[in-house]
Amino acid sequence: MKKYISLVIVLFSGFTAISQNKDKAIFEEVKPGYYQNSILKGIDDFEEPQTEEKKVKRMKVDLSDWEIPNDPSQYTTVWYNDPISQGNTGTCWCFSTTSFYESEVKRLSGKEIKLSEMYIVYWEYVERAAYFVDSRGNMTLGEGSETNAVAKNMKKYGMVPYDHYTGMKPGQKFHNHEPMFNEINAYLAGVKAKSAWNKEEVVATVRSILDHHVGAVPTTVNLDGKQITPQAYLKDVLKINPDAYVDFMSLMDQNYYEKAEYKVPDNWWHSSEYNNVPLDEFMSAIKIAIDNGFSLSIGGDVSEPGFDKIAQVGVVPTWDIPSEFIDEPARLHRFNDGSTTDDHAMHLVGYKTVNGKTWYLVKDSSSGSRNCGEGSEKFGYYFIHEDYVRLKFMSFTVHQDAVKELLKKMKA
Repeated sequence: MKKYISLVIVLFSGFTAISQNKDKAIFEEVKPGYYQNSILKGIDDFEEPQTEEKKVKRMKVDLSDWEIPNDPSQYTTVWYNDPISQGNTGTCWCFSTTSFYESEVKRLSGKEIKLSEMYIVYWEYVERAAYFVDSRGNMTLGEGSETNAVAKNMKKYGMVPYDHYTGMKPGQKFHNHEPMFNEINAYLAGVKAKSAWNKEEVVATVRSILDHHVGAVPTTVNLDGKQITPQAYLKDVLKINPDAYVDFMSLMDQNYYEKAEYKVPDNWWHSSEYNNVPLDEFMSAIKIAIDNGFSLSIGGDVSEPGFDKIAQVGVVPTWDIPSEFIDEPARLHRFNDGSTTDDHAMHLVGYKTVNGKTWYLVKDSSSGSRNCGEGSEKFGYYFIHEDYVRLKFMSFTVHQDAVKELLKKMKA
């Protein structure tokens, strides 16, 4: 009798999975978007390609049967500044997290302030140059970093408002770090080839390259005619304590409720300050934070067929994995085989419930969230289903007060 009961349970489970509405896949030609039509054309020395680019078709999910809540005004949100573009740079980690700290300033002090992303980017390059010498060049060289790099640099260098340091020259519309990064990269490659490990000289040279391309960073902040340090501005005006911010991840191959290293190339300084928690706790913490007036800077993979940069939507199609099968092994499997990559960070600012499922409103600085065109209410946003966050978003930064109960579970 027990065998028959087991068989019925298995058949019923299989029927449940099979009876779900299946998503369809479509192939769509990749066409020039905001990046090609606005950002690149907004760069002074941009030259149109002389040869016609080969047409490429991309597999993506058919969203025609999805009910997508793509009106930002219908979401429950925290306060945040309007979306801005990161231009032709790999600095999403800083744009997303600077936006996050702007929301924190509003929450903590009531002040609505625009902060300088490039001030932190400048010092991140300086810190990377110093580490390059210390590690004898054994590190990842790139424009990317992690969301916790902002607190790391604020703690050491403070912060300045946007109008004190834009990182752009007069009349410049978009950031363009490609020439600057190429110059720094070539210089550091030469340092390594010659074993010229003079840290003071290397840092000074990298700073001179930065000064040429994005300008020297200010050493003071003008506050009502009084000059204060960036550190004093951070503490006394912004009311931000970098030590009050914590980072989470969820990977089952490391011990839960312990701190661990997030092993991705952009964590170039090998930070092991990530609180590793079970997936259900990871997801619950996101929802609890938003419910209680906190936002998050969140990072993960946006290169999937279910992440549509025309519709500005992130979903998990059934032909990838059905919703009920998205669990810790599925998450880790994709991370370990490289199909889940740590390639983008965004500012999660709100949520909306539709048919019992949560959708997240995510403020974004990349070009993909701008393909709808300037003037659209969707400009600078993504609308991401909870399944996509569960499967593909790997880490987040949040204020410790938003996750007090979860932090109590962490082992010393």
